[in-house]
Formats: sequence, structure tokens, C-alpha cells
Amino acid sequence: MVSGEEPVGADAPEPGEEQELYEHHRIVADPRQGLLRLDKFLQDRIAGASRTRIAAAARNGNVLVNGKAEKPSYKVKPKDVVTLVLPHPVREVELVPEDIPLEVLYEDEQILVLNKQPGLVVHPGHGNWTGTLVNALIFHFGKLPSSPNQPVPRPGLVHRLDKDTSGVMVIGKTEDAMAHLARQFFERTNDRRYRALVWGDFAEEEGTIEGNLDRSPKDRTVMAVPVDPTQGKPAITHWKVVERFTYVTLVECKLETGRTHQIRAHMKHIGHPLFNDAQYGGDRVLKGTVFTKYKRFVENCFALLPRQALHAYLLEINHPATGKRMKFESPMPADMEAVLAKWRTYTSSRPLEEQGEAFDAEEGQ
Repeated sequence: MVSGEEPVGADAPEPGEEQELYEHHRIVADPRQGLLRLDKFLQDRIAGASRTRIAAAARNGNVLVNGKAEKPSYKVKPKDVVTLVLPHPVREVELVPEDIPLEVLYEDEQILVLNKQPGLVVHPGHGNWTGTLVNALIFHFGKLPSSPNQPVPRPGLVHRLDKDTSGVMVIGKTEDAMAHLARQFFERTNDRRYRALVWGDFAEEEGTIEGNLDRSPKDRTVMAVPVDPTQGKPAITHWKVVERFTYVTLVECKLETGRTHQIRAHMKHIGHPLFNDAQYGGDRVLKGTVFTKYKRFVENCFALLPRQALHAYLLEINHPATGKRMKFESPMPADMEAVLAKWRTYTSSRPLEEQGEAFDAEEGQ
């Protein structure tokens, strides 16, 4: 049994009631930390926590700075030790083996390469404590090493894909393999490429998106390029056109960094949200014609592909034991291939009267 994390927020104790408090988060402010409100400081560092709930926890006496309860307005200083204490233990998470089918592309004593199916969460976390890739790995491959300092162990994992993103993933089967692979991801010596169907057409054949990524102040579950270019973490995405369908485009994306939702957020930033990406506004008709038949066509495509159109089709790594360069590819999944086929048919047979009725929902035309 190992410790996991619960969302921020606790009910106030009854008057006169004494409660044992349990530490859920402990964060030491950087030596160069500028003065920052306590609630904002924690919001930026606890995934999924709203500023309102953090402020409520602070008012209830559940946020301590250097061992003393402080108000939400307290200004965090360099080297302050900030802890969140709640009147219940950190959730105990048992990693239970689960017989979830896995598609193995390659396996040896050091590494395992999988083709992850869409809809599969990679590791346990808030809202998804079972039914994850980690549960499947334990069932199929037994005990695997785990990186230290993780609230919930993530056996074998050195990178991740979003729940609804499909494609190639590599798993480390030994501690040495995990360390070697993790270093490749950190030093960017591997090669990761994705195929994404995005809204709109491009004037050029290829380009590069550079923009720090940070959690959106409007919705902490999504990432965005902040107005202040000094905020967030650096992120670079290279893209090139693979196939054009007038109103949507199939692109290849090569990652230079591996930030959360990087491709989805960067494409949204340049005005090309991923097709049917609900979190980033791609689940409605953004480009096309005013004809009802076209709207029905797009809705049929959404039904065929009930997720964002993103697939990790290529991963190139150096083998952790032999040093040999290895390339693994995953074919386009059936749902994306079916939608691409429909767009090819539509584009080739689009009626002439529709070609003069195109609109751009982003521009309100």
C-alpha cells in the first residue's frame, strides 16, 4: 500500500472537536521565490486544485507555513515550507493487477514497447484509481521498477500519453533501463512523432510553434500559452502537413519538449484545435460550409471518433543496454482511419455549390 493524493479542501471540524491532521502536500519555496500570495502559490503547484478551495482550506487552518497556520493572503517568501494538512489520511492506493488487453510491439529483458489504445488512462490518479495501464502492466508482467518520489508509484513508466491519445509507449523493465530511458526523454535524444487531424488549412507546408505552456487561469485542467512569456515552461512543437482536406488537415508533429497537452494546446494557440478535442474547443464545426448536410457529415465523423484526433505513431530510442538505435511505429488506429477515409471521400466529391459557401467559425463569418 502506498500513499496517494486527495484533492484540496476539507470540511471544518465541529466546534470543540479535536482532529488529528495528516500532511498531504509539503512544498519548499525556491530560494529565488518572489513574494506571492499563499493561495496562488499552492494553486500553481497542486494539479487540479482551485484557488477557492485552497483559500477555504487556509481559512480552516489547514495550510501551514513553517508550521504555523496562515491566511490565503500570506505572502510566501524564499525557503518557506508550505504544508497542506487535512483531517483524514492520504488516500491509500493499492496497485491491483487487472486483466486489461495490451498490444505489445516489442519486448526484451530491458524494455517493453506498447501500442496504447485510446481511452486507457496511463497511471492511477484522482478520479482514475483503477483500470489504468499500470494495473494492466502489473497483471501481464508482474513487478516492475518505479521512479522514486512519486505520490503513487508508476511501475515502468518513463513518459505518458493522454487518456484519449493512442500510440507508441516504451516501458522500462529494470531500474537501469528506466533511468536510461528517462535521461533520453530529458535530454531529447529520442524522437517522438504524432499524427493529428486539426481544424483549418495551412498557408505553409511546415512550421514551428514556440510558446511556454502553463495551466490556464480560466480552467486549470487545460494548458495554454500565457500572456506573460516568462510564465510557464518552454515548449517547442514542429509540424508539417501530411494531407489536406480543405476544412481540416492531417499534420505530423515532432516534439522537442514533452509538456502536458503540448500538441493540443499549441495547435489551439495557432488557431487549429484538434478535431473533436472537447477540452480545447475542437468538438464543434469550426470550418466548413453552412449546409445542413455538411454539419451532419461532421457530426457523423465525431461519432466515429469520440476523442481528440491524436495518435503517437513513431518513437525512436537508443536501447538502454546495447545503445542500438531502435524505431517503433504504430499504424493509424481504426477510428482515426475511418474518419480520414470519410474526409477523403467528402473532399473529392464536394458539390460545386458548397465550394463558394465556406465559413470560418473562429472569425464569426
